[in-house]
Amino acid sequence: MQSDIYNRKLKFVVLGSGTSTGVPTISCKCPTCLSNDPRDKRLRTSLLVQSPNTTVVIDASPDFRQQMLQHNVDKLDAIVFTHGHFDHIGGLDDIRAFNYTTKMPMKIFLDKKTFERIKKTFFYIFEEPERSGGGLPLLDVNFIDIEPFTIGDIKFDPLKLHHGTLEVLGFRIENLAYCTDTNNIPDETLRLLCDLEILLLDALRYEKHSSHFTIEEAISVAQRIKAKRTYLIHLAHQVKHSECSKLLPEGVYLSYDGLTLEL
Repeated sequence: MQSDIYNRKLKFVVLGSGTSTGVPTISCKCPTCLSNDPRDKRLRTSLLVQSPNTTVVIDASPDFRQQMLQHNVDKLDAIVFTHGHFDHIGGLDDIRAFNYTTKMPMKIFLDKKTFERIKKTFFYIFEEPERSGGGLPLLDVNFIDIEPFTIGDIKFDPLKLHHGTLEVLGFRIENLAYCTDTNNIPDETLRLLCDLEILLLDALRYEKHSSHFTIEEAISVAQRIKAKRTYLIHLAHQVKHSECSKLLPEGVYLSYDGLTLEL
């Protein structure tokens, strides 16, 4: 008989499907930024992972507060970080609201490089407070590397990815893999991506970029990994949902804010 952990439902919600500027992008008048299609409204990239007993968010984007309110997340057990770029850590200060309600620090799981970036960006969290008032985020820091770890009843398998010259983390959670912010998946990681039900994969735009897959490159990688379904994420405003969707092969789709997936 299988363990109960494999008999319960896991839900994944794309809280944000956009790149670092979000879509629409400030001051831009391109067709995507002017689009009325809700799938072209993209907050910064983040993923909600939820079992019946545990709720985790991967990355605290600058839109973290809005994302929590939109999806009625009033209980959060932990935040897992892929890397330290601001569009993935910028909402960290807003965990104070969870500190208020739980009276406990927020558990965060991250590698040491990401923690050093957080210490520089949110330096005031780690210094003597200058004033009283709104308070400071309270953190329970847990360091991770490539070893699997568990939060509540959800197991995370870290995946090494390359984001330009930066080594970052993706995660496999049972038969779903989350690989945002990458333009190179090492062979050792590709071997960990077999038999996937769902792959969420970086695909910034059509034109070449130094640290993100293009749409064409992402399709090629998806066809190599052969997940049953691949959703492209971290999309820039050059990608108009209705137009790009027509170009994608069978089994490959564009993600969008609010996309809900279940295992």
